[in-house]
Amino acid sequence: MSQQEKAFYIIQRLREAGHETYLAGGCVRDQLLGRPPKDYDIATAATSKSVQAAFPDTVPIGSQFGSVVVVVDGDPFEVTTFRFDGPYSDGRHPIRVRYGTLEEDVRRRDFTINAMMYDPVDDRVIDLVNGRDDLHLGLIRAIGDPHERFAEDRLRMVRAVRLACGLGFAIDEPTFNAIRSHAAAVTEVAWERIGTEITRTLTEGVARRGVELLNETGLLEVILPEVAAMRGCEQTPDHHPEGDVFIHTLTLLQHMVDPTETLAYGCLLHDVAKPPCRQPVGSRVTFYGHPELGAEMATEILQRLKRSRAATEQVAWLVRHHLRYTQAPKMRLSTLKRFLREDGIGELLELCRIDALSSNEDLSYYEFCQRKLAEFGEEEVRPQPLLRGRDLIRLGYAPGPSFSEMLGTVEEAQLEGELQTQEHAIGWLRGRYPLDDNGGNDEP
Repeated sequence: MSQQEKAFYIIQRLREAGHETYLAGGCVRDQLLGRPPKDYDIATAATSKSVQAAFPDTVPIGSQFGSVVVVVDGDPFEVTTFRFDGPYSDGRHPIRVRYGTLEEDVRRRDFTINAMMYDPVDDRVIDLVNGRDDLHLGLIRAIGDPHERFAEDRLRMVRAVRLACGLGFAIDEPTFNAIRSHAAAVTEVAWERIGTEITRTLTEGVARRGVELLNETGLLEVILPEVAAMRGCEQTPDHHPEGDVFIHTLTLLQHMVDPTETLAYGCLLHDVAKPPCRQPVGSRVTFYGHPELGAEMATEILQRLKRSRAATEQVAWLVRHHLRYTQAPKMRLSTLKRFLREDGIGELLELCRIDALSSNEDLSYYEFCQRKLAEFGEEEVRPQPLLRGRDLIRLGYAPGPSFSEMLGTVEEAQLEGELQTQEHAIGWLRGRYPLDDNGGNDEP
């Protein structure tokens, strides 16, 4: 069975047991837009106990909210009881929740386009809030009073931006104005939830539009003040005819195509330290040290957004090295090979490519690196070592700190093309690190 067929099976089984049950939320929206849903959520009049009794494989994930995961042939489906949320005290959680009616469940949701339900048995859309009209209009509209919706859950403000840029929709004026009014309160929400929405905004839609909306709504100043600080940070026109650092970064985001999380944040933050590093020098400006400081700032930002350690380290590496490729034509052969074999080099070169396209359009350094990658091949940039530690011991060298230096010297010569065989490497090494009478290593 397909995902959709499995969802329909759950609905039909609950309907046969006498419980009103429908597909709900984003999957209905996506189907009406002709998009494949990422998942299928189900809303029902059945209580969580009734849902658990109807299926052999279930996992209660929020019994206080009536949510149960039903597993069908290994695929999970969230089934939630119609509910009514009481007042919210902290911008995140309702004080009390009770089982409710279909209409109460619809009206507690965030946006009209997310509040439609679909009855697969009778093939009908249940739309109590004119969500279908807003789909046709391309509008993100809060249900009811947007100030109340955002007071209930501050994260909805960031979600509105994410949906707008992902769907190519506008945010309707009252909803937009309410976001501006409540933007400063968004940090009442857990940073992990904010980080998830920002990441999805950068990777699932038109990232440039997402950052522009964050800026226009006032959310950028609160969530990413370091990025907001790029506005008005002027650059030298001959290198950056596109404008200030913020405009340059937006242009960069526009060039991204299906980016990974790390490439997206690398593009967003590659010049994040330019504002604090900016120094006027006559008619020009310099930004000395911005890659190094930027890597530190990127680390702080991604830690704030609760991104994974691996992602944080990769983004910091991208930011630190995003100008290094301009030195490639001047590098020694061994240094160039080491550079081109570093983990993440593919993302770094893609960042460099779109960085160049977003400024003076000079792709010569990028093209040089790509030519060398093709010319060298995997074997030349990551050759099998000619000598290892056990080989040095076999040759009579005493293990110690000098082993690292000796092996590094051999690798350097190998990458430079001076050494091709182990026999050649042994003779070369003995000439530079002769053995003393006690089997130790005499310095050359």
